[in-house]
Amino acid sequence: MAGGRGERFWPVSREKTPKQLIKLIGDKSFLQAAVERVLPVVPLKNVLIITHQAQAPEVRRQLPNLPKENVIAEPIGRDTCAAVTLGAAIVGARSTTAVMAVLPADHVIPDARKFQQTLADAMDLASRGQVIVTIGIKPTGPETGYGYIRHDLQDLPPPAGVKKYRTVFHKVEQFVEKPVLEKALEYVTAGNYQWNAGMFVWSFITITNGLEKHQPEMRAACQRWFQAATKGRLAAVIAREYPEIRKISIDFALMEHAQNVVVADGSFEWDDLGAWPALARHLKQDAAGNAAVGDFLHVDAARNVIFDGRTKHRTPICVVGLRDSVIVQTDDATLVAHKSQSQKIKELVRRMAESSEYKHLV
Repeated sequence: MAGGRGERFWPVSREKTPKQLIKLIGDKSFLQAAVERVLPVVPLKNVLIITHQAQAPEVRRQLPNLPKENVIAEPIGRDTCAAVTLGAAIVGARSTTAVMAVLPADHVIPDARKFQQTLADAMDLASRGQVIVTIGIKPTGPETGYGYIRHDLQDLPPPAGVKKYRTVFHKVEQFVEKPVLEKALEYVTAGNYQWNAGMFVWSFITITNGLEKHQPEMRAACQRWFQAATKGRLAAVIAREYPEIRKISIDFALMEHAQNVVVADGSFEWDDLGAWPALARHLKQDAAGNAAVGDFLHVDAARNVIFDGRTKHRTPICVVGLRDSVIVQTDDATLVAHKSQSQKIKELVRRMAESSEYKHLV
């Protein structure tokens, strides 16, 4: 899934090049890293990218070896349930016995091998029965910005005749929304909660059965799109029907209602990287806690995030006495924000979109 707008990483992230298509860590975009990460488990010909039509050209440019038909452009964003339904229709049109993994394109997973092992085990388990697998992450702290998954403490045994997986699975009891700090502390100490990373694995039959039971309108849409995909008419049908599809997340639409969900213990390092302050976790910091990408000089400044995204005419970014702030420069815009207010960057972007003077910067 690679259709987000990326407002929280403005001004580097824009509508046509949102978070998943930019380079913040290393020399690859988040999408390029995500595709590279799955290739030992899934061949490139079976990697599908669901994106927005405004972003499709850049997706194709960044992934030149990916078959063109594997980039599917939504005419309008309708949240993750619509994207999952669309992906399921295309997967089913290729093979009704297929197993499908739904993975966000903008996560940070440094240890690719551990992730690949978890993904392979989850796909094998999903192929053997009517089970929905979600990949959870063991909490490293009382994070209030993530949803949680509560699960049974008992490890699930492997299916009959199957060698024990390297990945541990548990039966899911409940999906929990983003908690307040006190609740998050309870979840971390309880030992049977994991972060909801938004990664799901199921067979085509399992996801269509789940939609039929809990979201019959989506199931009907999936069937229409499945037929259109088999006849080569999907683009025209999507253009006509997609704007009217209900806007709802797959979590609300299916995961919170389904009774056949198990969670795989994701024992790998993971980060959603939701806003500029989170970037500091992945950059080298100086003695004062400043994390900088670019030519940065300071006097008495501490715990700042500095990012120079300019492609030409780079000059030093000099700071005096500033603390706990974010400074980002691009060729056409500058952002200065306090870390505690970084979530309001989305509001700033909305204001610019409504302004004739600044909407070209969105």
